[in-house]
Amino acid sequence: MSPDASTSIDADLAWLRQQLRDLGLGDGDTVMAHASLRAIGPVSGGAATLVQALLDVLGAAGTLAGYVDYEKTTEIPYFDPARSPASSGYGVLAELIRTWPGAVRSNNPGASMAAMGARAAWLCADHPMDYGYGAGSPLAKLVQVQGKVVLLGSDLDQVTLLHYAEDRAILARKRIIHVTETILVDAELRDVAIEEFDTSHPIVDEMPPTYFDQIVSQFLATGRARSGRVGRALCYLLPAPDLVEFAIEKMEREFG
Repeated sequence: MSPDASTSIDADLAWLRQQLRDLGLGDGDTVMAHASLRAIGPVSGGAATLVQALLDVLGAAGTLAGYVDYEKTTEIPYFDPARSPASSGYGVLAELIRTWPGAVRSNNPGASMAAMGARAAWLCADHPMDYGYGAGSPLAKLVQVQGKVVLLGSDLDQVTLLHYAEDRAILARKRIIHVTETILVDAELRDVAIEEFDTSHPIVDEMPPTYFDQIVSQFLATGRARSGRVGRALCYLLPAPDLVEFAIEKMEREFG
């Protein structure tokens, strides 16, 4: 790396760190991140610089997490927690978090999360196979520790934590699916039957396709989130317990 490139990365790191702090992130936070690098704009060093800035702001006591799911490949046509790539549908950030040195990944294939930092191992441990967005999941643990969700230029309908609210909400007619996943466990391939709420669409048929966007927009209007710029993007920092409580109340009032 040339001296000029290194200087440019250092400058962008300092700039991003300050913007993230201004948004409300701080030392010791446990944060689930969603990001659109296109919305943030050019950054020296690319996505890795953004991840490093997040880690610097969270510090040694903090934890950075991301939803990664998984993608089958020609080489690995099953779920290998150590090697299966993140789903390409979740952008560059998901795969970068998964492959970051020291990162930990949970063992539920479709609900798979990756994390790094002080609480990473605990966050990803013992991820239930059935109802992997509900009790005992990394999402549940994020709420338990008063964690946060940061939207770095990403769409408001991409807040994975709302699947936990769907799981917890008392609603009639939730769609349930049954799938069988081939998973590498203790160096052996096993077919594992999984029961799950259908998260591919809003969990109740009557909910509009943009329901997550609606929930987050209305939550922002309550003033309980923080907003600011990171790069070129308008970004939001959402307190996980408050967002889940708000979402459950709205879901049960409208569709319970």
